[in-house]
Amino acid sequence: MTRRDSLKAGAAGLLAMLPDWTMPALADDEADMQFTDIPKNFKPGNNPGSETRVFDIRKIDGPFVPKDQFFALQHMGQPEVDGASYRLKLTGMVSKAAEFSLDDLKKMHPVELAAGYECSGNSPRSVEGLCSCGLFKGVRLRDLLKQAGVGAKAREVVFFGADRGPQEIVFRTQTFKLNQQFGRSITLENAMKPEPLLAYALNGEPLTRAQGFPVRLIMPGWYGVCNVKWLAEIHLQEDRFLGNYQARWYRSLVGVNGTGEDNDPATQWVENEITRIHLKSVIARVRKKAGAYEVLGFVLNDGTPLKSVEVSVDNGPWRKAALASTNTQFSWKLFTYRWEDATPGEHTLVSRVTDVEGNVQPTAEELKRKKTFLQDNSQFPRKVMIA
Repeated sequence: MTRRDSLKAGAAGLLAMLPDWTMPALADDEADMQFTDIPKNFKPGNNPGSETRVFDIRKIDGPFVPKDQFFALQHMGQPEVDGASYRLKLTGMVSKAAEFSLDDLKKMHPVELAAGYECSGNSPRSVEGLCSCGLFKGVRLRDLLKQAGVGAKAREVVFFGADRGPQEIVFRTQTFKLNQQFGRSITLENAMKPEPLLAYALNGEPLTRAQGFPVRLIMPGWYGVCNVKWLAEIHLQEDRFLGNYQARWYRSLVGVNGTGEDNDPATQWVENEITRIHLKSVIARVRKKAGAYEVLGFVLNDGTPLKSVEVSVDNGPWRKAALASTNTQFSWKLFTYRWEDATPGEHTLVSRVTDVEGNVQPTAEELKRKKTFLQDNSQFPRKVMIA
């Protein structure tokens, strides 16, 4: 048996041991190579006993994720909201408090926007499956604010969802147990930009319950937590909003200067709230196609134009990948790399992305100074078996 035959036999044996769900369905003239780095406990789709849905990135075959596969994550369950009686309230520093029904919103000027985003906790632990991209339809937030009239002292726009639940709030030596709504905020300056959308449809159909029916906020280029679902109230105020999912649970802690050691007096520990998506690329599938292998992946970022996406095989040189023509500013950016010199056996592939401002996707080593697990945009080496 030659070395090539031996590798083929070993690969076939390993592939036979992998469960069926590791291989998505393909056309007859295509064949997906299997990843060998999938955790044994990885369960894409709807998780039993949970309302969380993890998207299987190996099933990417176009710019948009079907709504029944779109990732879903929430902290306080998925409330059922009646679309017929639904009213979106505008309160606080507006010229006049107002309410809008779903029909009222649909009568306003509609906008469609492709938006790709991820949970800020998305990482290799979930095989980067807490992300998706869809075509959302709705009305611009600023159009609604202009119609209601913004008060002269308003500086902050707060979004409250219909989801609520018990929370423990610690104040010095006291702990309060309260029933609170989910809430996030943005500055009025960001609210008046053309991008924020009050969406009522996904991929041409009404939002699902998991995706925030009847209306949700879409903040293009921002992490998932900022895209408030089951939107119930928009409140304008002058002061900064402090809520559990704004100021406490969702923040980064990064050491700058010094050595980065915990007790180094020269290291400054900086805390920031989670807002815009950090530059990330991920390899999603490797497909045997047209006499070679097509490496398919995606980029998530804040909408800054990209300079390049590159792929490295087995720690070899970085090779340029091609970006899809269907990509738009706030969609995920699909890319492909034609791998022509693949040999049988296990290989390690990794991608990195660079934007026009010179930001380069970091390695895991370069993120060691970040204490919190959120915003893990490190390069994600993938292991794939070529038969």
